Amino acid sequence: MQDLKTLMPHSKNENKMERRENLTVINELCEMKSCTKAVFFESRKKKDLYLWVSNVPLGPSAKFLVESVFTMGELKLTGNCLKGSRPLLSFDENFNTRPHYALLKELFVQIFGVPNHHPKSQPFIDKVITFTVMDNRIWYRNYQILKEDGALAEIGPRFVLNPIKIFSGSFGGSTIWENPHYVTPSVYRRQIAVIASRKYLNRQDQKISYVKKAPKTSYLSRPEDAVFEGEAFETAAKIVGGEVPQHFKRPGFKAVSMKHRKKRKGKKSTEKALEGSKA
Repeated sequence: MQDLKTLMPHSKNENKMERRENLTVINELCEMKSCTKAVFFESRKKKDLYLWVSNVPLGPSAKFLVESVFTMGELKLTGNCLKGSRPLLSFDENFNTRPHYALLKELFVQIFGVPNHHPKSQPFIDKVITFTVMDNRIWYRNYQILKEDGALAEIGPRFVLNPIKIFSGSFGGSTIWENPHYVTPSVYRRQIAVIASRKYLNRQDQKISYVKKAPKTSYLSRPEDAVFEGEAFETAAKIVGGEVPQHFKRPGFKAVSMKHRKKRKGKKSTEKALEGSKA
């Protein structure tokens, strides 16, 4: 809200309202300060922020849900402009195609547009405020004009307005238009909680199905796996179906690989060479 005050030098501040008061009291406050437009921020549950824009005192008025708010201090962007300067307002093509967007466009022009030769404004135009329609929402951006060729640098703030309703009167009256795609924040949070609980249930179901599908034995045993159990030649002969040769049945016989035999022959040759040298 403080950022919007700095961007609108023609605005006038007002103290906070109590919740038990009716919103129509804002019309009286505007008349006391000779204002024809009103911007009202309404907070609920210390989580949700709503924005009212109204044409006082006859209407119409619109209510928005403010989403994805980033102030100038949070963004810390490189853009900078003269305080109190007048902005150029840029609107998306969608504001000319649908009647409710055309009505909102006129409200935004009369609220965010700084009047020419206003005593608190500067006689310069060095920034652009853009309103873009995307995903059934209105995206607000503020840019500094760097050069005359159209180079821009974002200043901030930035936020998204989710339109809820448009009323015929100021802060009330009959409903002219209602957003069919709007979902309240409480319902949205409830949907997120349900999705999170479903993730836990799905995880438990996966564990149960994994236990059911797991095989009782890791793999089927093969007769070849028992080759190295007991005497190697006897087990091999049993598997092949033949008999073990007699010289393998001698007591104390041990099978020696070819590598060990070569090593032993090498040792004997070295021993003979040493004996010959001693002699």
